[in-house]
Amino acid sequence: MAAIPGSQTGTRDARAAIAEVPMWYHSIEVAPGVVTPGMFDLRPIVDKLPWPDVRGKRVLDVGTSDGFLAFELERRGAAEVVAVDIPGHEEWDWELDNRDDGLQYLRHVVGPTTSIGFRLAHELRGSSVRLQHISVYDLSPETVGEFDAVVCGTLLLHLREPLRALEAIRSVCRGEFLCTNQIELGLTVLHPRRAVARFDGTSRLVQWWIPNAAGHRQMLRASGFELVRDSGLYAVRFGPAHPPSARSPLRSLAHRVLTGVDGVPHYAVLARPG
Repeated sequence: MAAIPGSQTGTRDARAAIAEVPMWYHSIEVAPGVVTPGMFDLRPIVDKLPWPDVRGKRVLDVGTSDGFLAFELERRGAAEVVAVDIPGHEEWDWELDNRDDGLQYLRHVVGPTTSIGFRLAHELRGSSVRLQHISVYDLSPETVGEFDAVVCGTLLLHLREPLRALEAIRSVCRGEFLCTNQIELGLTVLHPRRAVARFDGTSRLVQWWIPNAAGHRQMLRASGFELVRDSGLYAVRFGPAHPPSARSPLRSLAHRVLTGVDGVPHYAVLARPG
């Protein structure tokens, strides 16, 4: 924590800076005992993920947002971490009737530009992660180079063309690929071996394809990856910035029974290019 030491003055400075960011997506510890008020808290599930060994390697975090996974890769000993995300709110795969309203909302709530939270967390942590603004669709050896390992966290459901994105990721991955994805829990229980997905595109949540666990595995296979191992089901907890959940008590109970906590059902797979 080079920029913000663990002193009382440093802690006050960090908290004041954090409060100036309009919205945090990730809960990130940026100084001893100082955590950003994210919409989602990935800290409890870190050890549930089937991580590749990144020590001494060049690695890529796709769709980094505030940078939680990129900073975790750095903590795990990666020699170089590149984090990529879209350059602006306009680059989202907006639904047909939601682009104008969605852009207005994000500009009001998040601010006029992307990566505000990432840049502050990067500074407060004294991080060496390098941020590059580029769409996942445009990843190629010519645009970003090649990587020993790639990580992509909860991005695919927000993409109109997830297989195209996965093929672009495969083009820059010469080692292992950790892909986490939100999954449809009911379809996972009903069809544990059959690849199925729920198609959205109209809920104004910027969500398109939400597969079951088998569907997530099949998306990777269809994009040219071989599966190595998986995480099993888990849930990402809501952070303090997340709006109150409108989920029914019965559904919340089902999530607790099947994943251990009430949160967003997820499933992660470690794969490698076939």
